[in-house]
Amino acid sequence: MAFQNYASQPGRINKLLGQILKHAEPKEVTGNIGIQKDVPKNKGDTVVFRRWIPANSTNENLFFPTTTAVDRGNAFVQQYVASEGVTPNALSLTAQDYPVTLQELVILFGFSDKMADQYEDDVPTEYKLQTGQQLGLAREMIRFGAIKASTNKFYAGTGTSRATVNGKLTLSLLRKVVKYLLAHHANQVTSILKPGVEYGSVAVQAAFMVYAHTDLNQDIYDLPKFKDAVDYAQGAARIPGEVGAVEGMRFVTSPDLPAVFDGGAAVGSTGLASNLGVNIDVYQVIVAGADAWGSISMKNASGVNGVSPNVLLPGQVSKSDPAGQRGYISAKNWFNALVTNSDHVAIVETGTTA
Repeated sequence: MAFQNYASQPGRINKLLGQILKHAEPKEVTGNIGIQKDVPKNKGDTVVFRRWIPANSTNENLFFPTTTAVDRGNAFVQQYVASEGVTPNALSLTAQDYPVTLQELVILFGFSDKMADQYEDDVPTEYKLQTGQQLGLAREMIRFGAIKASTNKFYAGTGTSRATVNGKLTLSLLRKVVKYLLAHHANQVTSILKPGVEYGSVAVQAAFMVYAHTDLNQDIYDLPKFKDAVDYAQGAARIPGEVGAVEGMRFVTSPDLPAVFDGGAAVGSTGLASNLGVNIDVYQVIVAGADAWGSISMKNASGVNGVSPNVLLPGQVSKSDPAGQRGYISAKNWFNALVTNSDHVAIVETGTTA
């Protein structure tokens, strides 16, 4: 097991002035909406999210018959028109289940007694900070991975696949996505989760949420009708990472939603960003309604959702460390995520202005 010693990280005495550079704290932006479930201890490792398909339908998000060239509204009503003296057929509902299994996340840092006793910086405190940041980022990547795996895709420019993406984010493309979500009865987000060890929510103005990498900020600012978040009405709740809104869409950006480098069409003269200057970098932008995905996390020893931290400082003698020369700081969390309604979330694959 690797751990850090004094020689592997030179000190700053007589070398560098000032404080250790402040680390950028990852924000779990995709965790501020969706269904959140706590799993009590000793209750198994799997949670099943369930929803019901409406009567006389084969799609939980489409209520009207899909037959063409008919009055679909009237066809819907005719299903329920009764004949005099005749008992109608009883209806039944079909459940759709979405199981998700907890997986264990562990972040572990190790350091020597010399690091703790003689190093001029407070190493244990910095490791505690890094432990939380790394775990938060791991949770974000699990959610992002589950969401972007959705097959409900839209492509920028004239693209019909990731490899043919040749445009940037536009209002017409976003309108197309919103049209799809509304047609499938996606609800706008009206509340977000507030940070903390226990789940709680705060009300926000109704909108569809758009999550994108910060590289797309300029393209978002250039959208017609864009309203900067700093210009929101006084008292309006602002979502962490939110940059603004357009036509009932609220945009949240984060540097932790990475692009697929060189995944698109040839960059040519498009003016779009490219890692190698050959093919366009493709960003996966999430457009979502409420409860489009869910996540599960097992309660820690204190009985609340969150991380179980552990600190073992040097000096604690054990069979594996009889001189007490090693210390460890770790955090553990049982966690996982999944899309619970694929028609209520869409992935826009797009380039961005270089």
